[in-house]
Amino acid sequence: MKNKNDEIAEFLSKHSGDDYCYLTTKGRKSGNPHEIEIWFGVQGNSIYLLSGGAEISDWVKNLRATPNVTVRIAKQIFDGIARIVDDKQETTMARHMLAGKYQDWKEGQPLSDWGRSALVVGIELSQSSEG
Repeated sequence: MKNKNDEIAEFLSKHSGDDYCYLTTKGRKSGNPHEIEIWFGVQGNSIYLLSGGAEISDWVKNLRATPNVTVRIAKQIFDGIARIVDDKQETTMARHMLAGKYQDWKEGQPLSDWGRSALVVGIELSQSSEG
């Protein structure tokens, strides 16, 4: 019998090639939900995002204030806990994964400015519901 994390990882694996996910954060001032369409990469039951605007992006400011987020992929909505990734190995993995997916980056090539300097955000996903 599969556990919840295995089910999430299996779903994410099937949808790892999708172009976008939809991240909803809670507005740090208004408290209202704010949804953005954003590129993503998948690793296990987590997704990774790169913020080209780094710390000045509203969605990053929002998740720093309230790390509880929702993520919609296909018609599934997941609860998640977002964090700024500061582990060097994890950051490198996420940068390479997203640059490979969206910019056709290959091992041995230099990363683009975006791939090299964007802020890495990881979101561990938990329960899901259909949207």
